[in-house]
Amino acid sequence: MQELDLELIRKEIDKADSQLAEVLEKRLQLVMQVAAYKKSKGMPVKDKNREAKVIAKVASLLENKDYSIAVKNIMRGIIDQACVLEETALAEPSDRTFEVACFGPAGSFTHQALEDFFRGRKFNRHHYNTFEEVITSISNGDMDYAVLPIENSSTGGITEVYDLLRQYDCHIVGEQCVKIEQNLLGCEGATLQSIKTVYSHPQGFKQSKDFFRDYPHMEQIPFFSTSKSAEEVAEKQDITLGAVAGKAAADLYNLKIIAPAINSNNNNYTRFIIIAKRPEIIPNANKITLIVAVKHETGSLYKMLASFYHTGLNLMNLESRPMVGKSWEYFFFIDVTGNLSDPLVADVIDEVRSKSTYVKILGNYRAYEKKE
Repeated sequence: MQELDLELIRKEIDKADSQLAEVLEKRLQLVMQVAAYKKSKGMPVKDKNREAKVIAKVASLLENKDYSIAVKNIMRGIIDQACVLEETALAEPSDRTFEVACFGPAGSFTHQALEDFFRGRKFNRHHYNTFEEVITSISNGDMDYAVLPIENSSTGGITEVYDLLRQYDCHIVGEQCVKIEQNLLGCEGATLQSIKTVYSHPQGFKQSKDFFRDYPHMEQIPFFSTSKSAEEVAEKQDITLGAVAGKAAADLYNLKIIAPAINSNNNNYTRFIIIAKRPEIIPNANKITLIVAVKHETGSLYKMLASFYHTGLNLMNLESRPMVGKSWEYFFFIDVTGNLSDPLVADVIDEVRSKSTYVKILGNYRAYEKKE
């Protein structure tokens, strides 16, 4: 048997790589032509059926079928990177100014989440008093994006937001987390003893319930938002009134912090979602949110959830919301890891559909990562 010459083999590999680079460049040039066509026609980037046919066709051209699986995986990677190029070509111009809806007035935690998420982009901020007004602004096409709180690490999911996401036509395109520190605020001269009535959003009270056990004389009045509560106290300038809100609201409305950090959990974070009218293809998206309903029979929920387990996808959150008019039947809001462009993930979603009576994908986006 002739001894192999490693250096000679490597030279042949270099030659093949040179030819491969030429072919890949030609293919990507053609991809950019496709992107230009799609942009002119308003077409989406992804075409699952077309991609599957391309991958299968290339594999069928191999003389050595032992390489089939490897070549299919390589082709998936090539197509994924081509899609990233197409997405860049189809993206909005970087100098565009976005119209962004925000729940609550300036100085709220939602305001902070908005500023953090859209930092580096041009935008006009629009404030709304209710969750439904915010979502309606997206559903009607009045706003490009909106920011809403959806979950707190101490008090759980915000049920009204979950319900509105199912009812209205909108999609999740991103998320942002903000550390929440609630404070008792008052006007000049106010003290813990003088304050008799406290305003805040219900979430603010829930996050500070341990504090209020020690001050039973304080009446808790639910209000539009934490920052709106601070604004109300600032306008009335009454030492018997207080508000549960953040430091930004105290600074904005020139209020004193009567009692700092009154939230029960020091590791208190709120997760905010960014929504848009239409779904967006997010490069490197790694989180999927969907709504599912299953038959009201034994084992139906288990069988549906098993689809995620058996394929190794991490189920990150599960919230149930009752169906109106159907006792003990529920919609399930699910957060799971994955990218819909991954054939494995797409197959899992198809399997979930086959085991469910209702499925709505709210979005595929990048999970929040804390920046050090």
